Amino acid sequence: MSQSPIVNRRVVLHSRPLGAPTHDNFRLHESAVPAPGDGEVLLRTLWLSLDPYMRTRMNHTASYAPPVALGDPMVGATVSRVVDSKHAQFKAGDLVLANAGWQDYALAHGGALTALDGIAEPSHALSVLGMTGFTAYWGLLKIGEPLPGETVVVASASGAVGAVVGQIARLKGARVVGIAGDAEKCRYVTEQLGFDVCLDRRAPDFAAQLALACPAGIDVYFENVGGEVFDAVQPLLNVGARIPLCGLISQYNADGAPPTPDMLPGFLQMLLFKRIRMQGFIIGDHYASGFDAFLRDMSAWIAEGKVKLQEDIVDGLERAPEAFLGLLAGRNFGKVVVRVAQD
Repeated sequence: MSQSPIVNRRVVLHSRPLGAPTHDNFRLHESAVPAPGDGEVLLRTLWLSLDPYMRTRMNHTASYAPPVALGDPMVGATVSRVVDSKHAQFKAGDLVLANAGWQDYALAHGGALTALDGIAEPSHALSVLGMTGFTAYWGLLKIGEPLPGETVVVASASGAVGAVVGQIARLKGARVVGIAGDAEKCRYVTEQLGFDVCLDRRAPDFAAQLALACPAGIDVYFENVGGEVFDAVQPLLNVGARIPLCGLISQYNADGAPPTPDMLPGFLQMLLFKRIRMQGFIIGDHYASGFDAFLRDMSAWIAEGKVKLQEDIVDGLERAPEAFLGLLAGRNFGKVVVRVAQD
């Protein structure tokens, strides 16, 4: 009895969203498993990272990277096993960090892969020991530069990046105020991660609570949300405050400019009068100069129990769209990873 041929399932971008994405923007397709050419390897996806930046890649306009073409698999970092190799550095069975996207199998050039030798928890290469952890580390320490005794406020404090930001800030001696989406997440942030305070951004008196939680003002605000959260933070910023900006998830689904007054002149005046440094950064720009130091420090903090991680694990590639929509709506709890295949 012959076995059915192995197929490659691919979650592709079927249509571009208008406003918030829906399930209709994705399609699950099947195709033949490709064969590697010279210098290439065939990868089997084990773990897939889901991240807010993927929403901007669904648009037809380029941001800091080209958009996903209609009919192509959604982009994403993966932990993968090498199935077949025509590259001298890799052999079948090797575990690697790749950018295989939302699919079971993918071809990659060997030069684009990172070997994951000896990693105890492979999914951590997509979270606390990977892009999200590095984003927290670099943004806070290189732009935020928190000093002992300063007040650091962290948006999306229970999320993949924010949770790490707050823990590093505490290691540096700062007082840390987190902002999260509900009471359960706030309890986790204070009781498990060690933040000094955590506030529910959905509370009707959130702005007043934030002012009470920051009696000496805010010295560092790690921004990855925008919108009403930033509106509450802005009046509390101290002279010389620093704002690392790595994302604006509250605005990713916006379809055109909001019908609000032009706040830019007042915002620029605040930046000037208070001598505030606000710097956007794309973490991919800094791997060559900063990743080794991050990996050394973060590995030590994890081993010593000084940094903890909450993973929100979703089983099955077919559930990636549902999990991604939940991530954009704030329904996740921690770093979202999809377990595509058992290792």
